[in-house]
Amino acid sequence: MSDIRYVDSPSMLAALCDDLRKADWLAVDTEFIREKTYYPRLCLVQIGTPDIVACVDPLAIEDLAPLFDVLNDTRILKVLHAAHQDLEIVHQLSGQVPRPIFDTQVAASVLGQGEQIGYGKLVQNALGLELDKSHARTDWSQRPLDDDQLNYAADDVRYLAQIYPQMRETLGELGRLDWLDEDFDAISDESRFVVEPEAMWKKIKGVQFLKGAQLAVLQTLAAWRERQAMDKDKPRKWILSDDVLIDLARRTPSDENGLKKIRGLDDRAIERRGRKLLELIQEGRNRPKSEWPVLKPRMRLEPEQEALADAAMAVLRQSSLDANISAGAIATRKDVEAVILGDEDNALLHGWRAHLAGDQIRDFLAGTLRLSARDGKLLLSETD
Repeated sequence: MSDIRYVDSPSMLAALCDDLRKADWLAVDTEFIREKTYYPRLCLVQIGTPDIVACVDPLAIEDLAPLFDVLNDTRILKVLHAAHQDLEIVHQLSGQVPRPIFDTQVAASVLGQGEQIGYGKLVQNALGLELDKSHARTDWSQRPLDDDQLNYAADDVRYLAQIYPQMRETLGELGRLDWLDEDFDAISDESRFVVEPEAMWKKIKGVQFLKGAQLAVLQTLAAWRERQAMDKDKPRKWILSDDVLIDLARRTPSDENGLKKIRGLDDRAIERRGRKLLELIQEGRNRPKSEWPVLKPRMRLEPEQEALADAAMAVLRQSSLDANISAGAIATRKDVEAVILGDEDNALLHGWRAHLAGDQIRDFLAGTLRLSARDGKLLLSETD
């Protein structure tokens, strides 16, 4: 690991940050664990430039403010792969989301490498190297880290720092360099990382089977569970599982005997939380109808619209073939159906997606673009 700067003291961190501030861009990755906590526990931060490969040990350094100052410096581009979780943990610890960013997974999608390419496959495609996978399940909270572990972690930025210039050059040659600006802005939008307990009910599996006051009960229970998980720093499911929340909202028990009929709610949980759960259920049931949450109606196409969607999907696929980009990287069938139903805010109708396929689909739906076949191939042409 002779080329890796292992940073485990405030003085070493200060020296590293002085060097990093001179860079125009940084390759960034993190290692963390969150199996037993609500919040991810940061265990390692890897930073790469053309000249530096560093692993910062946050378990040995109490104050990471100098590093966060660099990561949140808007003059420096941060290059990440599948950036969401890395940005999430920096936001959690520093209160800011690093910007600007460049996500190589997203960039790979407009270079014809699929919708959600993994880092190992990206390295193989770009550099012809096979990454070591032997430490994929490492507990990064354990110390000391041996040389093999540090090399494994460092590879996540060592090769990212080599791939980014290649990607940028290729995107420039194809005239696609600015296509992703909106995507990157959206990925680093701070609102994506702000937890709203009152909105968590929407993410619970099975919510679509509830209605009316049941949804009010579910919202009340889910918001309470979220706050409990945050306060105790425990996984949500350790407080109550989604299945239990759904059953409580559906059955709305009013006493302990009713609670005992809820599958997955054992006697110990009833003893510890039963009274509180009954209070929450009653609170939800007592909410006026005007305050009941409402599920967004599911999109349903008429048979004629289904046929239109089939044809519009053909336009999407042909457009993706012409651009050498997978259709799924541009849009899904749900996106196409949403456009047919009049959703003008859909991403398919904006930015590079509109340029590649969205505008053509809009033209097809308006009758100014037609589909035809010739020599076994689909053709798109303007109508007379």
